[in-house]
Amino acid sequence: MTDPLHTELLGIAHEAARRAGELLRDGRPADLAVAATKSSPIDVVTEMDIAAEKLITGLIADRRPADGILGEEGAASEGTSGVRWVIDPLDGTVNYLYGLPTWAVSVAAEQDGETVVGVVEAPMRGETCHAVRGGGAWATGAWDGVRRLTCRPAPPLDQALVSTGFNYVTEVRTHQAEVARKLVPLLRDIRRSGSAAVDLCDVAAGRLDGYYERGLHAWDYGAGDLIAREAGALTGGRPSQGPSGDLTVAASPGVFEPLQRLLEDFGAWHD
Repeated sequence: MTDPLHTELLGIAHEAARRAGELLRDGRPADLAVAATKSSPIDVVTEMDIAAEKLITGLIADRRPADGILGEEGAASEGTSGVRWVIDPLDGTVNYLYGLPTWAVSVAAEQDGETVVGVVEAPMRGETCHAVRGGGAWATGAWDGVRRLTCRPAPPLDQALVSTGFNYVTEVRTHQAEVARKLVPLLRDIRRSGSAAVDLCDVAAGRLDGYYERGLHAWDYGAGDLIAREAGALTGGRPSQGPSGDLTVAASPGVFEPLQRLLEDFGAWHD
């Protein structure tokens, strides 16, 4: 039986992510990508990012004023209810700037430190993924109705399609590129979408066999990690650790451990 609190949190997360997604999609200037190398478009994206976070936090404060909040754009409050919201109002900022469709709004809710609800809204895909702890992962999109998400059956590692991301710090990105260079001959191929939240949902939906990235924050993977796990994927970080800034990994069972082992061997978690 679904916990009434989790049902309430899921409803709020859905509404917040949908409204923020509409704000970002409909409020984006049509010519933003044309001047992508100037400073002004960056400022516009920052303003949109902040506006989306304010919309989400305002809705949460109105519905559940005692909850804590952690947001990418600086929203932070402890709360007294035992519930904390972890929010990325625009995951895939560079994609958004350039007019690429792979960006998302990520809203997760934790109860007593454990993620219990996650929603990832990808407006340009027309897709929304969600999960409640213990209730499976689900999505709406171009298809009719709500579809249950299930990760792919594990292929041999050399047939696995894996996604990753790269840091904006040159030295870190250079090291990440070296890790990817070592991995490529051992996999089917590597993809780079530009949105951790979308990548994690793609693992859940069976569009990827695995995903890894260094340098993420809790708001980057909060909702997507739960969605991937509820779809049957394994998630974590370095061996025997959970996802963190050092390393975040999600993959089909059978791909997860050998991928994690290679990442450890290649030193994916440090320079």
